[in-house]
Amino acid sequence: MKKYAGRSGAGTENTMIRILLIDDHTLFRSGVKALLQRQPDFEVVGEASDGLEGVKLVEQVEADVVLLDVDMPSMNGHEALAQIRETHPNLAVLMLTVSEDCETLGECLKLGARGYLLKKIDQDFLLRSIRAAYAGDSVISPQMMTKFVNRFADPEGTKQARPAGAQGQDPSVLTRRERQTLAWLARGVSNKEIARALNLAESTVKVHVQSVLRKLNLSSRVQAAIYAIEHKIDKEL
Repeated sequence: MKKYAGRSGAGTENTMIRILLIDDHTLFRSGVKALLQRQPDFEVVGEASDGLEGVKLVEQVEADVVLLDVDMPSMNGHEALAQIRETHPNLAVLMLTVSEDCETLGECLKLGARGYLLKKIDQDFLLRSIRAAYAGDSVISPQMMTKFVNRFADPEGTKQARPAGAQGQDPSVLTRRERQTLAWLARGVSNKEIARALNLAESTVKVHVQSVLRKLNLSSRVQAAIYAIEHKIDKEL
C-alpha cells in the first residue's frame, strides 16, 4: 500500500487511496481526475470510457475505490457493478449519475454499491464521499437520500428498491444521543454536519452511527434513514 508524507512535512505517513474512474464523458472524467490528483491522499490508478473496458481494468490495476457512471455504452453501470462486485466484493464502488430516479438508486444499492452520487454535487462532497467509502461507510447525495426515504414514508411508494433488513429492532434500545444521531441521518447529512448540529466531535458521531447500526441490526446509513422515517424519529429534531 502506497504512503504519502503528511501536509506538515514532518514525515507522518498516511494511506493513499487508489481510485479508478469509469465514465464515458471525457470532459467530465478529465475534470474529476484533475480534482483527485490535487489531493495528497488520492492516486488515480486508471480510467475507462465504458463499462466493459472498466470491468477489464479492475482486473488489471489495484484500486480501493471505483467511481462508476450509471449510463454508458457497451456495458452500463448496473451491469459493470454486478460484475465488479462478483469478482471483487470488497471493492468500494461509488455510482456517479445525473439520474434522480429512486428505482435506479435502489437497484444500485441492491447490487452492492457503496454510494450513489449525483454529478451536480460540489467538489468537497465528492472528496468526502470517496474517503467515507474507503473507510467503509455508505454515501448518498443528500437530495437523493431525501427522495429515497420519503418514497418509503409514502404508502404508495414502491418497495422493490427497499434494502433488506431495513425493519431493524425496537428503537427503545437507543440512547437519547443515538436517537438524535439517527434523526439527522434521515436528512442524509454527513458526520461532520451532524457533529456541528449536536456540538460533538466528528469521531464521537461516528461512534454513535456505528452503535445505531449495530443496535438496530442495520447495515448502512440508507437503511438507518428509512428506519428513522418509518418510526417517525426524524420528527424529533
